[in-house]
Amino acid sequence: MPGTRKLSRPTAHRMSMLRGQVTAAIEKERIETTVTRAKDTAALVEKMITLGKEGTIAARRRAMSFITKEDTVKKLFEDIAPRFAERNGGYTRVTRIGPRRGDAAEMAVLEILEG
Repeated sequence: MPGTRKLSRPTAHRMSMLRGQVTAAIEKERIETTVTRAKDTAALVEKMITLGKEGTIAARRRAMSFITKEDTVKKLFEDIAPRFAERNGGYTRVTRIGPRRGDAAEMAVLEILEG
C-alpha cells in the first residue's frame, strides 16, 4: 500500500518525490531506483494505469492532479492503458539488480510490462 513507508522524508517532500518518480516511470516505462522507492512507486503507477483504463474525463483529471506532465497523462491514457484492457492488475515489475556502488543501497528496476 503506498504511503506506509516514510522514506526518511517529510510528507510533502515524499509525495513530491513519488509524483516525480511516477511521472518518469510512465514517461520512460523503465526507471532505476532503490528497492523501497520502487515498491512505493509501483503501487502508485498501478493506480494511475487503472485510472487510464477507466478513460473518463474525471479519471483524466484525477491523473493530472498527480502526474506532473500533460504529455505523460496523454501517453498513459492513449498508449499504456489500452495495452492492459484485458488485465486486472500486475502492470509493473520490480527487479532487484544489486547494491549501489556509493552507499551499497539495494537497487531495483521498475518497469511497465508490455501487456
